[in-house]
Amino acid sequence: MQSFEYLMTTRPHEVRQILISDLHLSLDEPALVQAFLALLDDCLALPSLKRLFILGDWFEVWLGDDFYLSLDDEARAAHLLTPMITKLKQLRVQGCEILVMHGNRDFLLDRSFLNLFGGELIAEPYPITVGQQDFRLEHGDALCSDDKKYQIFRKVMRHRLMKWYLLNKSLEKRQAIADNIRAKSQQNNSKKAAYIMDVNEHSVNKAIYHFDALLHGHTHRPDTHCSNEGKTRYVLGDWRIIDKDTRKPKVSAVIGVITAEPLDGNLNNDPLDHSSAEFDLFEFRYLVR
Repeated sequence: MQSFEYLMTTRPHEVRQILISDLHLSLDEPALVQAFLALLDDCLALPSLKRLFILGDWFEVWLGDDFYLSLDDEARAAHLLTPMITKLKQLRVQGCEILVMHGNRDFLLDRSFLNLFGGELIAEPYPITVGQQDFRLEHGDALCSDDKKYQIFRKVMRHRLMKWYLLNKSLEKRQAIADNIRAKSQQNNSKKAAYIMDVNEHSVNKAIYHFDALLHGHTHRPDTHCSNEGKTRYVLGDWRIIDKDTRKPKVSAVIGVITAEPLDGNLNNDPLDHSSAEFDLFEFRYLVR
């Protein structure tokens, strides 16, 4: 798999869209936040970048937009998320759309937070065209249909009345609920077979039926799969710290990139309407400082 760094140094003018998922950012893992800031610096340096997709689980847990919006000016200035918001706002000013999809851990994320930097909340499935192919984008947890208990839990938690119920609890109570859910989830997942935690083939075939390709995250099993019908399923990777016990720990993630050569050398041609656009997976690495 090619490195994103190599793409950045050899073909930066060709990068049109970047797709990431499963960052699981939290105050407990500042290295992941620093890695995301590094990716945003790369995005700001790309002359033709027009879209940044975040396909769910941007955050390890999101208690509601008031988690950040209720902070006073002093607390916001010192908050770990503030530099991230600043860079996202710069990216938006440069003309790059920032499109965010809910994951299973941040389904309480709402437009009030995204408005801080001009982001847009998108629903799944979200269709895009890459060259001559129609892609379906989604987080991926709905495809894990062998996990019947989780699918019931997912349906309940994402119901608008449940969201209303949760958001009317205090932040402290929401944190306690989230901690309890996460503890039970870790306990239950440790007992599940590996195939239950992965996507169901029938659900994948049903989802991809009207498309040429499917792109999702969630399973933390980055790969490219080809079906008997010639359709492709791309899986994005989670952001994880590797080489933790060495002097040079790194954050590694498999991300998606859509590239296209400039038409007649003109970078200003519409980057979202390019018949020769191509998608591929790249490894993004960040050396933790």
